Amino acid sequence: MAQAEQKTFRAPDETRTFDLGEVDLLKIGGSEIGRLTLQPGWRWSEHVKPIAGTELCEAPHFQYHVQGRLHIVMADGSEFDAGPGDVTALPQGHDAWVVGDEAVVLVDWWGASNDAKT
Repeated sequence: MAQAEQKTFRAPDETRTFDLGEVDLLKIGGSEIGRLTLQPGWRWSEHVKPIAGTELCEAPHFQYHVQGRLHIVMADGSEFDAGPGDVTALPQGHDAWVVGDEAVVLVDWWGASNDAKT
């Protein structure tokens, strides 16, 4: 029988840091949920690509955008901005960067556990 669980990002199970960003991970309900905080100037292809070792981000994501604006460019050339209140489903093969002077905060239900993984 399943049991109710409660956790908080104030006490994550794991935190991974990388240049201009961090991801806090919670292991709950048989899954991992991540909260990403990306500072102004952060860009996946500059700050995470060296860690991932791939040309584009190959982790699919399913994200709720809490704060800030993120510009996303897909491998097929399509692109868009996501901001507070938006939900994005990103397949493999994308780059992204923070737009403006406000940090981006998002909750990722799928893919965050692959971020900044060495």
